Amino acid sequence: MAYLFTSESVSEGHPDKIADQISDALIDNFLAFDPQSKVACETLVTTGQVVLAGEVKSNIYLDVQQIARDVINRIGYTKGEYQFDGNSCGILSAIHEQSDDINRGVDRATKEEQGAGDQGMMFGYASRETENYMPLALDLSHQLLIELAALRRENWEMDYLRPDSKSQVTIEYGDDNKPVRIDSIVLSTQHDEFDEDEKVMLDRINKDVREILIPRVKAKLRPETKALFNDQIKYHINPTGKFVIGGPHGDTGLTGRKIIVDTYGGKGAHGGGAFSGKDPSKVDRSAAYATRHIAKNLVAAGVCNEVLVQVSYAIGVVEPMGIFIDTYGTSKVDMSDGEIAEKVGKIFDMRPASIEDRLNLRQPMYSETAAYGHMGRNNEKVTKTFRTPGGEEKTMEVELFTWERLDYVDEVRSAFGL
Repeated sequence: MAYLFTSESVSEGHPDKIADQISDALIDNFLAFDPQSKVACETLVTTGQVVLAGEVKSNIYLDVQQIARDVINRIGYTKGEYQFDGNSCGILSAIHEQSDDINRGVDRATKEEQGAGDQGMMFGYASRETENYMPLALDLSHQLLIELAALRRENWEMDYLRPDSKSQVTIEYGDDNKPVRIDSIVLSTQHDEFDEDEKVMLDRINKDVREILIPRVKAKLRPETKALFNDQIKYHINPTGKFVIGGPHGDTGLTGRKIIVDTYGGKGAHGGGAFSGKDPSKVDRSAAYATRHIAKNLVAAGVCNEVLVQVSYAIGVVEPMGIFIDTYGTSKVDMSDGEIAEKVGKIFDMRPASIEDRLNLRQPMYSETAAYGHMGRNNEKVTKTFRTPGGEEKTMEVELFTWERLDYVDEVRSAFGL
């Protein structure tokens, strides 16, 4: 029987995502000058205010207030009428040193003995539904907002756009669990005040979304995905009407409140731990990346068409509590899911230090993850420059989204006899 499935995304200007991006910018700056930094940093943003709180163990001093201001300005909050802008907002730092009671379970005599930074379970997911092995509804939701942000920065065709926005895509699936069509698209975007009345304003935004944004998104999609767009799509564009008040002035933002947007849009499962603001000794982050890496390589290798991978840890303990695999009945090998999990545990070393080394996680690579999803992104190398308050400057090449590499496909095929 046909069914509907929905995923949402939020833009870089959404209050929760501002908080995530500030927290991850702090992580990057600490790691750039001290790769062994231990950081757990939370951010709160509201009208004209930013609060930074958390624990840090590092040998570098940073101007955390200026880092936060730079992030806010880069996102686009640069005008006083937004009631929140990077140059004038107040910033309170309540960051202090990491607890010795936590640190003793992580730091060991040798790096290989490094314990997990917390207890919990983490999940990774992959499927053949899209080219990047991600759920389609989430992928499209992200693409809508990435393109909307590009239009905002171009400041030409839709010159009234402000940074805050949300999207949601509902897809109809057939009996074979394959996408049939897009059923509905929801898009809410913050905008400038209009001189015209509200109806004229809404009509223009509606028209521009349908005739400018949607064609630009479609132009970047594969033919089979373009074919899912149809004349019967239900559009809900700024469904509440006027959306001038937005960002931190319209809604308080906190680090870690968009964990489903960050991962798989509700497909698969989530262990509950946020990613942003945590250095890779925190398995909430590193093991979630490692399980995505496993899931993607399993599907790409042909072991199955869809898979969920779970790993779990105890704080301070080196070896994981266990690995779980669910192939949703799509396995292509003559093994139970339990047998697949046992073999996966032999291929991929899931000790925290091994994950850090395998995925090169002690790079300043996290700012790019903090908006538009941590998974399904492009694995690429970029050059980044960091500065200390004392004038020290460091330029380095950074490899982004290392967990998206398909570097274990051959090893997985060999292990499974494919």
